[in-house]
Amino acid sequence: MGSTRSGAAAAPTDGAAAAAGALRLDSPVERLPRIRATEARLLRKLGIGTVRDLLLHLPFGWETFGGPVPIAELRAGVEATVVGTVTRAYAKRSKFKGRPLTEATVVDDQGGTLQVAWFNQPYLAERLPRGTRVALAGKVTVSRYGRQMRSPHLELLGDQEGPTRVGGLMAKYHATEGLSVRRIAMFVASALPLADGLEDELPEPVRRRHGLPTLAEAVRLAHQLDSEADFERAAQRMAFAELLELQAAFLVGRRRIEAERATAIPYRQDVIDAFKAGLPFELTGAQRRATWDVYKDMRQTVPMNRLLNGDVGSGKTAVAAAAAAMAHAAGLQTVMMAPTEILARQHLEKLRAYLEPSFPDLRVELLISGLPAAERRRVRTAAASAHCAVLVGTHALIEDDVELACLGLAVVDEQHRFGTRQREVLRAKSPDGRPHFLAMTATPIPRTMALALYGEMALSVIDELPPGRTPVETSVVGPEERETAYELVRREVSAGRQVFVICPLIEESVNLQAKAATVEFERLRKEVFPDLRLAMVHGRMKDKDAVMRTFRAGESDLLVATSVVEVGVDVPNATVMMIEGAERFGLAQLHQLRGRVGRGAQRSHCLLLTDEAPPKRLHLVASTTDGFRLAQEDMTLRGMGELMGARQHGISDAAMEGLRQPQLLSEVRQEAEALIAEDPDMSRYPRLWEAAVRRLDQTSIS
Repeated sequence: MGSTRSGAAAAPTDGAAAAAGALRLDSPVERLPRIRATEARLLRKLGIGTVRDLLLHLPFGWETFGGPVPIAELRAGVEATVVGTVTRAYAKRSKFKGRPLTEATVVDDQGGTLQVAWFNQPYLAERLPRGTRVALAGKVTVSRYGRQMRSPHLELLGDQEGPTRVGGLMAKYHATEGLSVRRIAMFVASALPLADGLEDELPEPVRRRHGLPTLAEAVRLAHQLDSEADFERAAQRMAFAELLELQAAFLVGRRRIEAERATAIPYRQDVIDAFKAGLPFELTGAQRRATWDVYKDMRQTVPMNRLLNGDVGSGKTAVAAAAAAMAHAAGLQTVMMAPTEILARQHLEKLRAYLEPSFPDLRVELLISGLPAAERRRVRTAAASAHCAVLVGTHALIEDDVELACLGLAVVDEQHRFGTRQREVLRAKSPDGRPHFLAMTATPIPRTMALALYGEMALSVIDELPPGRTPVETSVVGPEERETAYELVRREVSAGRQVFVICPLIEESVNLQAKAATVEFERLRKEVFPDLRLAMVHGRMKDKDAVMRTFRAGESDLLVATSVVEVGVDVPNATVMMIEGAERFGLAQLHQLRGRVGRGAQRSHCLLLTDEAPPKRLHLVASTTDGFRLAQEDMTLRGMGELMGARQHGISDAAMEGLRQPQLLSEVRQEAEALIAEDPDMSRYPRLWEAAVRRLDQTSIS
């Protein structure tokens, strides 16, 4: 493996060390040498506010370019490093949307010629006058114009110098537009002398037992890439420490819950009998098991803290309704919080249908921000006076003016959409002790990952779909079959049905080349379905709930959307889910989107459209409706971070990848349990427990 050539990896110069001497770990990033104000703002956008944050912003991988090779030996598809002399460089506008483009020709000492292009960097033409020696590292392409590199890493060289910052093994950092990986690497290099001051939360006995480097050593190994083995060692250490911190946080959380008291809700057979008698369907075996899990928890004075993990349409709401019925029989209220108004309204309809006919004195009410003032006052009064048994709503439930007379059960749907503090405010609405807590998610999570991400919660899995649901026919549609897909849409709409069209992005992306919802909406409206009623919704719209309500009411035939509709939207009349750029989505996400159709009795279709040769994994979606199997495959193919969203969970890439290793997870859990047994008053390893408490109190997974 070649030695490192990345900016961060190079040993700091005397000047950098001197500059670092003026820095402290808690210095704001604005104090970094040669940083621009715009770059400091962009670092903060990445969550990097201090020098400490910067050092802990580790690479998520590396690129292997090797040492310089003659241009004549370059082969297509290879990542390589070359050294040569610029013979010409000029700026122009590209044919693609007129983007600024710098093109250059580089010739090496053996006479080989390389054509080079950089997008959105017109200033490079001025920095590359004829005769400039350069080092380039990038991926090689070969065409009728010869050998080429697009947007390679660039280093300007003196007459006799070799490359020191590009080539070899180069770190890959999470960056953002306007802040290049190279600039991040430069800032890291100036801060690396401070690494020894980083506080290590990993207890020394644990490091020794598992042969792990210190935090300072791991940070230097990760940023100063000398070999893949060094990087793997650093990544393994960071993953172990973060997962240990997470498991320690779960143990602290469990202690807190065990120290609290809830009102015990006794089990009554007559209540569950009345509930089941009023349902228009039979509970599945999985629903009955989950309901019994909940009832056993609610009988205790230790507050229930349970996650209900079930596939799309598996009937989680019915389990929550059964819990609410038992709470009502004990004279206690239930609240159910959903992430969107439309999902809250759907829960309202279902809970009223499941509960009110069987329990005449049980009232289910809705509280959302869009209610008229008079209706809002009526609902608040009903909740505060106990005339409302079940209160369904959105974030409006946790506002200060919402009071509950006797809250005994709190249910949160799609709990990963809410932050820790939001959930805590909801639980604090109970005037007497703590309410029992039930979280639900419709994203099928493999059990290993569920325990790792939600280890403070007991887990119930609904892995069985109710009988009678019409399977959704899933097809992979290539470019040549697109018109056939459009014909299916026209037939379904003419039969009175509705259609979802999902696009992967809101705006055009040069990198992804994916159709944007706005562009696709106009194309479909003008060119493909001019005779149909089209609507559009995406995450940046303020009135997306209103658009969804009108679509659900049948006022439009076709809804063009981003994956904002992924969770919870129930439109029984929708029979076609057409997903553009299907290869851009993960398997679990495609399955979630597919679950938006097939909710009525009509035959439904999911069309996975792609403009390229369909990858094999799309055919896997077409071949199975088992969401847990697809989630497991997603974990294998794309990694934990892709499945659940590492950044959503406040978990680093290294730790998310660590979740893929059952042996590592087992070791981490055992260590956390041994440490708290060894240090019950949490005084021996204060840094670990302080980090765990911070994660417990501050981490938002909204």
